Amino acid sequence: MTRLNLVLMLAVVASALYLVRVQYDSRSLFVEVDRAIALSLKLEIENERLQVEKRAQATPLRVEKLAKEQLQMRTSTPAITQYVTVEPVAVKTP
Repeated sequence: MTRLNLVLMLAVVASALYLVRVQYDSRSLFVEVDRAIALSLKLEIENERLQVEKRAQATPLRVEKLAKEQLQMRTSTPAITQYVTVEPVAVKTP
């Protein structure tokens, strides 16, 4: 009977240790999921901020201003427009 009690006691202790380990792993995974959700929210907010900044940077007025200042471009007028005509090329048939 003493051996049976000893085996059962060892089984209970092993089961308790296994339960503690499983709970620890579960809590670790929960913390990791919580961190991932927080990072996801942070990245989503950053993405929205960048989209707003992108829309602000791409306004037609700003693009025109940058084209004039940095690229020395100017708006086209009929006075400076050059039209190119292409003459048809004769195709030789064999």
